[in-house]
Amino acid sequence: MQLLNFWGLETLRLGVKREAGILDVAAALNAVPERSGEAVPATLRAVLDGGETALHSLRNFVDALPLLGEGAKAVHREEASLEFAPCVADPGKIICIGLNYRRHAEETGMPLPEYPILFSKFPNTLAGHGTAVPLPGSTQKVDYEAELGIVIGQRAKDVSEEEALDKVFGYFAANDLSARDLQTRTSQWLAGKSCDRFAPVGPYVVTKDEVGDPGQLSIRCWVNGEVRQDSNTSDMIFDCRQIISYISRCMTLLPGDIILTGTPEGVIMGYPPEKQSYLKPGDEVTVELEKLGRLTNRMVAEQSG
Repeated sequence: MQLLNFWGLETLRLGVKREAGILDVAAALNAVPERSGEAVPATLRAVLDGGETALHSLRNFVDALPLLGEGAKAVHREEASLEFAPCVADPGKIICIGLNYRRHAEETGMPLPEYPILFSKFPNTLAGHGTAVPLPGSTQKVDYEAELGIVIGQRAKDVSEEEALDKVFGYFAANDLSARDLQTRTSQWLAGKSCDRFAPVGPYVVTKDEVGDPGQLSIRCWVNGEVRQDSNTSDMIFDCRQIISYISRCMTLLPGDIILTGTPEGVIMGYPPEKQSYLKPGDEVTVELEKLGRLTNRMVAEQSG
């Protein structure tokens, strides 16, 4: 399933991508009062907290709904009309992996890490597909980073690499925007990684059954239509199994936690200094991951106050 969050009637609403458009799950539940007795989750948080049972109930409910007719039209929305929210709007943790593609390490002149490099972002960084991203006045060097995102679906503590993908709910496209001048001031990257809306995610969370092997996905990034990154998750130094297992030995992962798994080569920081042209207001950045869709955001000038 391809799930998403969008804003409607000033509330966060769960959508499911279908041939007829985006199903508004809450509207469909209101329109179909007679059900089989299953408790159908109306929010992504309810799906995550309810585990496989909740996902199964949602899938059964959606599959039983018609794609045609006036009733179907009433509960489906045109995707182009939606105001997207972050595909995971309330993660307990946002954990990121640094320097996790071989050719990215090479372009930056840094040695391959012995262990996954962990850093965090915070909820203020989250943004949805189509959301404008303000460029802070405190930085002149904002860079894009196309990344594969993981959504945890089950509690994970001290899990083996063999068990790690069993704990996954799904995957999504992400852009780990980075203010390089703030990032490199100190040995800790936090300042350059946690500016407002510096973690666009989405448009969809795609359940793991539709993705297959997350280590064999093409990953691309465009700036104003020009390809800047074109790689594959097979170039990861630490794959998704290794990442989840390693993090779970450091901390407990819970349903709804998200992991950004690192970016491939092609970032601005990897260019020779004379060719570095960082993001500016008006630039449009698109991240695409195979099977996960396209995430697009436009950079804008930060408003004072």
